[in-house]
Amino acid sequence: MPEISLFFGIRITMNWRDHIPPHFHAEYNGEQALIDFLNGRVLEGRLPKRQLKLVLAWAEIHGDELMQNWELARSLAPLNKIAPLA
Repeated sequence: MPEISLFFGIRITMNWRDHIPPHFHAEYNGEQALIDFLNGRVLEGRLPKRQLKLVLAWAEIHGDELMQNWELARSLAPLNKIAPLA
């Protein structure tokens, strides 16, 4: 899975041709979650509370870029890196 961002030890990836709804994968310290970035909710898995808050804040800031990457991924095109949470 291509990495699209990395911040505070949280790795964000997106799969090509992944199932709907639009989402990304977040991984921190061995824990993983699928995040629906349109609705700001966890679809599957879990992250520690603090890291989940950071991921959801990042997703809200970068919603348009995430959607662009989702569309690229659906067509098997290379994905763009997205700026980390600073």
